[in-house]
Amino acid sequence: MTYQTAIIKRNIELVLMYPFVLLGKILSPLFPLKTKHQIFIFSPSADIGGSVHVNVDLCECFADKHPLVIFSKKPKNNEFLHLFNIKGVTTIDLHKYVDYKLYHFVNFFFRGVIASWINKTEKPVVIGGESLFFYKVLPHIKKEATRADICHLNTWFNYSQQFIKDLDVRIFSTPKLKTDVEALYKKNNLPQVYFSRLHFIDNRVYIPKEVPKFNDTLSVVFIGRGAPQKRVHIIAAIAKKMYEMKINIHFSFVGDVEKVIDTNGYPYSKFYGNIKDKKQMETIYKNSDVLLLTSSNEGLPIAVMEMMAYGKVVVATAVGGIPDYITNGENGFLLEDNIDGNKIIEDAIFVLTDLANKKSLLKETGRKSRLYAEQHFSGKVFCKNYNEVLFEKR
Repeated sequence: MTYQTAIIKRNIELVLMYPFVLLGKILSPLFPLKTKHQIFIFSPSADIGGSVHVNVDLCECFADKHPLVIFSKKPKNNEFLHLFNIKGVTTIDLHKYVDYKLYHFVNFFFRGVIASWINKTEKPVVIGGESLFFYKVLPHIKKEATRADICHLNTWFNYSQQFIKDLDVRIFSTPKLKTDVEALYKKNNLPQVYFSRLHFIDNRVYIPKEVPKFNDTLSVVFIGRGAPQKRVHIIAAIAKKMYEMKINIHFSFVGDVEKVIDTNGYPYSKFYGNIKDKKQMETIYKNSDVLLLTSSNEGLPIAVMEMMAYGKVVVATAVGGIPDYITNGENGFLLEDNIDGNKIIEDAIFVLTDLANKKSLLKETGRKSRLYAEQHFSGKVFCKNYNEVLFEKR
């Protein structure tokens, strides 16, 4: 979809839905917001995921401004919901009203209701954390508001271009995403003012104080969803070959990988499944030496950042935002991506064997990995950068 066709699509939809949105604004007093908020954060749900965790981090940064978090999509697991239980933060789940196609006019109606809440607030800050409903409400929010979206994946770019003029701030979690949007803007000859609204801010992770320790047997872990783009079958193939080669390495998997591989076929590996407990995840980070990812596309996985924060080594395909953070042979190792995965398997085995045999290489790479995390991923840096973009520079 071109920029011009996106604008046409946007305008047609606004005209068609206008009566329902207007009705929502008129009847909004019947749905009063009983609490006061300066920040409104749209999150699809509280499902496990990096983008949702960033929404939690924003709530922690700005708890004193009483954020209202609006969920709009039917959850699959809601396993991050407890993380939003922060003093000063209020959550509302609207998915029962706005996430059903059979009566989609109710979605239009609630766009008017939510916009009315925001428009009655003095100097509101409205943030869309990869939420489709956010973009739907966006054109109905007053221009005096600070309207910002946060992008973690380029899959949103085609759809969101129709709302470019409605966005005062666009924040990207990797430099590559920002560069990709700048290229899109240049292609469509957009005014320079829109470029000035683009910002890159690293995500936040916990930086532990303790010095990392490494195992005698190299411990390799995959952390992620059992989604096709994660290509877990390639990691399973690496584990199988290295087991057959009798190399001193142990593999473990965190996440719902049973969706894509038969876990019974790998009795020499450990499968944790989805982990809800934060302490258990911290233990896994501490006890692992290497994070292995063979994804076909990525933003910047939170698992990459967290392993770096623990001073461990990341070995990953050079896709998405990962090469912006991992310098091959310095603070991690990059694998060349290929379609069938054979080259990835071969290169990964070489790198992992080297790390297993050279503890000094493992420790030095981990040291540089942690140093990078300290300089870029701390909570203090994260909150400072968001505060500057959303409040101080406005």
